[in-house]
Amino acid sequence: MSEAKPYIKVVVGAILNQQTGEVLLGQRPKGKPWEDWWEFPGGKIESGETEKQALVRELKEELGIDVHTCTPWVTFTYEYPKTVVNLAFWRVTGWTGTPTSLEEQRLAWTTPAGAAELGELLPASLPPLRWLTLPEHYALSAIGSPENIESWLATLQQQLDNGIRLVQLREPAWPDGTAAASLKAVFGQAIEICHAAGARVLINSVHPKAWWKQADGVQLRAQDALLAEARPLPQDNYLVAVSAHNTADVLYAQVLGADFVVLGHVLDTPSHPDQAALGWEAFAAIAHEAGLPVYAIGGQSAATLATAQEHGAHGIAAIRGLA
Repeated sequence: MSEAKPYIKVVVGAILNQQTGEVLLGQRPKGKPWEDWWEFPGGKIESGETEKQALVRELKEELGIDVHTCTPWVTFTYEYPKTVVNLAFWRVTGWTGTPTSLEEQRLAWTTPAGAAELGELLPASLPPLRWLTLPEHYALSAIGSPENIESWLATLQQQLDNGIRLVQLREPAWPDGTAAASLKAVFGQAIEICHAAGARVLINSVHPKAWWKQADGVQLRAQDALLAEARPLPQDNYLVAVSAHNTADVLYAQVLGADFVVLGHVLDTPSHPDQAALGWEAFAAIAHEAGLPVYAIGGQSAATLATAQEHGAHGIAAIRGLA
């Protein structure tokens, strides 16, 4: 019987320049495992330390900066040939000092999409680089009926003008019969408008599968994710998201290889008047188990983004709060 691999818990900083959209990576020094490969800065969590304490200490020792603004992001486990590493990623958005190499490593600011141009990237760094391309705001449609199409398209254009870059078409109550054709038409219009602005459109799985391939991704309802045997329409640049309400839902999203999870409802909301809200503490506990970026939904608006991220959210999803 082979010996179990060492299990190591580390904390990792995604140090973000929010003005340029760049993230800081470091090249592993000569003489260390995976030398010359690029990675996010961070290190082992010492006994008795919280993740945040370890992050602040490691970035001070490694880069000479004093972190003052950071939030938990995604925790996941990666198995290397000789070790199993549990990586607690934190987003770092505020610090004093200039990041400087204190451990003989090269440093570079790069966009997540352009990171591969630096050289070989440590395997565990690849998912977070992909996740960093997801925007913080995710807008959901609420058209309701054909009579509201023009006003919704105007709202959509306003959202795009205000920076929204991820949109979901979700119209479970749309009238049947001839009205169904009007929804397919507005779906096509939404894709055209969003693509012109550099935004991506997901289609909710309540709508026909024949429509899914026209979108940039699919948002699977929890019950549809449970029935799926594999990741839907696996192809480059296609997003798969899962709507979740509990820990089981987010763990199944991992099994499917989803790109992100939408978890809620977090706060009381008119769309679920008879269902108890999760609350922020339960949201944080479930998000920590997700192993994927998590959007908070339910009572969310631009004003709740900071609170959501303090509780481990990548961002927020909203029907009304992102107009």
